[in-house]
Amino acid sequence: MSKIDRRILKSQQAIKNAVLELMAERDFESLTIMDIANRANVNRGTIYLHYLDKYDLLDKIIEEHINNLRELCQSASEMTFKEGNYVWFEYFEENYLFFSTMLATKSAAYFRSRFLDLVVEEYRVEVDITDGNNQGLNEDILLQFLGAAIVGAVEWWFKNKMPYPPQVMAEQTGILLDRNF
Repeated sequence: MSKIDRRILKSQQAIKNAVLELMAERDFESLTIMDIANRANVNRGTIYLHYLDKYDLLDKIIEEHINNLRELCQSASEMTFKEGNYVWFEYFEENYLFFSTMLATKSAAYFRSRFLDLVVEEYRVEVDITDGNNQGLNEDILLQFLGAAIVGAVEWWFKNKMPYPPQVMAEQTGILLDRNF
């Protein structure tokens, strides 16, 4: 990687961190590109080199994390729910600024919706409504119920400043998922 590539990556990371830090302090709608540039210690032109506007910046940050979570799901496909959840909760902890901002602020609705869609999509292959506890249930209702439970537990964890370590959250939610699948 060249020195220029590193500078670009460093600037992009500073910009991403700046927008998240600012969102933790105030509403996204009130943020300006100049606010973000000042916090990231870059000029406005640098932001516009990489992003169309603040909405494009936020979309790209969200998309990056959704894609990373999707990849984690694929890598954990052979694991138990407990083991797979551990991979997720470690990722959540490593990316605390993003997830706490996206799930514990007023600006959370869009990310929450995307996150719920991902959880439902990933659990769809696990649902069996022809046998066992879920026999006869409606698949869509079951998936929305379980997805909302997982997203709600993660939101609660961040809003309460991660009162339990990722291993405990993964283990507890994994046990609950195992009971329902």
